[in-house]
Amino acid sequence: MLLLGIDVGTSSIKVSIVDAQTGRCIAAAQHPEAEAPIIAVQPGWAEQSPEGWWQNMKVAFQKAKATQAFNPKEIKAIGIAYQMHGLVIVDKEQAVLRNSIIWCDSRAVPFGDAAFESIGQKEALATLLNSPGNFTAAKLAWVKKNEPQVFEKIDKVLLPGDYMAMKLTGTTTTTSSALSEGILWDFKQDAVSQSVTNFFQFDKQLFPAVQPLFAEHGVLKKSVAEELDLTTGIPVTYKAGDQPNNALSLNVLQPGEVAANAGTSGVIYGVSDELTYDPQSRVNSFAHVNYRPEQKRIGVLLCINGTGIANKWLRSLMGFSKSYETLNAEANKIAAGSDGLLFLPFGNGAERMLNNKIVGAHLHGVDFNKHTAAHVYRAGQEGVAFAFRYGLDIMRENGMQPKIIRAGRTNMFLSNVFAEAFVNATGVPVELYNSDGSVGAALGAGIGAGIFKTESEAFVHLKPVQLIEPGKVETYNQLYAQWKVVLAKHLM
Repeated sequence: MLLLGIDVGTSSIKVSIVDAQTGRCIAAAQHPEAEAPIIAVQPGWAEQSPEGWWQNMKVAFQKAKATQAFNPKEIKAIGIAYQMHGLVIVDKEQAVLRNSIIWCDSRAVPFGDAAFESIGQKEALATLLNSPGNFTAAKLAWVKKNEPQVFEKIDKVLLPGDYMAMKLTGTTTTTSSALSEGILWDFKQDAVSQSVTNFFQFDKQLFPAVQPLFAEHGVLKKSVAEELDLTTGIPVTYKAGDQPNNALSLNVLQPGEVAANAGTSGVIYGVSDELTYDPQSRVNSFAHVNYRPEQKRIGVLLCINGTGIANKWLRSLMGFSKSYETLNAEANKIAAGSDGLLFLPFGNGAERMLNNKIVGAHLHGVDFNKHTAAHVYRAGQEGVAFAFRYGLDIMRENGMQPKIIRAGRTNMFLSNVFAEAFVNATGVPVELYNSDGSVGAALGAGIGAGIFKTESEAFVHLKPVQLIEPGKVETYNQLYAQWKVVLAKHLM
């Protein structure tokens, strides 16, 4: 019995086909192979085409099918992971009305701030667990204000995963987890937030029916099944934001367990059994994949916008002819601290952990006679690791004290330089696993379809492949202190 997982990432769409019995990924593919573009019409804006996601998904699936490693007719359920906080709006014919305003877009911050003040900070934090900030609700408010001719045509407001499920099935649904990441969910009432919809004057009919996360979200349309050589009527039984899904893929489901990811953005994601929140909303709290009113499971999320995208940008400065592996090897020859070169990786919009400030990316201490491209590349990866430490200290202020962090052996964790800097800057060991978002989505589909009797049963084959432990904590503490001084100057 096979399961299909779809990961709607910022850089690409990836699909994996997983054998439910063994937990093994038997085929995988992504499209595009290079990073997909982010449309930035103005500074601080970030958009992508939902129709582009859909077309890329179909290409990725055809690539996987071309391996002939599986029979598409044996796929019995579909799961979806997706980039969080994006806004997708469709009309009554399910046609997209504008590009998606994605997670790293900063234009809606003033709208979220106004809602925070009007609702009242104490009330907002107690019920929403967050400030509305620049999340999905605030983005919708921006459209309402600035594109009223578009807003009046909206039939349904979707998160990116809701959109992908709609394209597969023709059905629109959402979940409490999805609405919570849009700052549209009232955790005290376990319903769409009255305070948010009242403030922004949103009709609640704009939001699809709320379904359990592990549940049927529609069945595959005949036209799509025929195009992809799948079976008509197989269900979509799981959809979750990429970071809750990344945690699921690493079997991070219970209080105290912590996951990390260093893709386009960087995330540390811990699970709590309390309705916890940061008073300044520098880290955010959402309903985890296994959240239920009777079983509180809250995902506490630190997000750094400039992580893999900073790595990509630095690589582009040094020429695309060199692979990431070559650049990592060259950076590994440079001593920790990059001979005094420091990098702030905040060039991808407003950073929530910096109170929604747009700081920008900065290279500090450049010496034309000393620093090489390898120094710059190492400083970039160290700067990302120090940003993780900065955010983790905020999580520690709020009661999250990880003893070990689980991560997939992918993206920036493929770099020895970054992995060493991460564990030493944070002081926390990291377990690496051969897992990724699309595999997690496939296993989530198996849970939602009842193929696995319990959530834990889906992960009986998951084993760590590497343990990285701190060994140079004092060195990196000193380097972090220098980095933090530079950051402070840019926060003034």
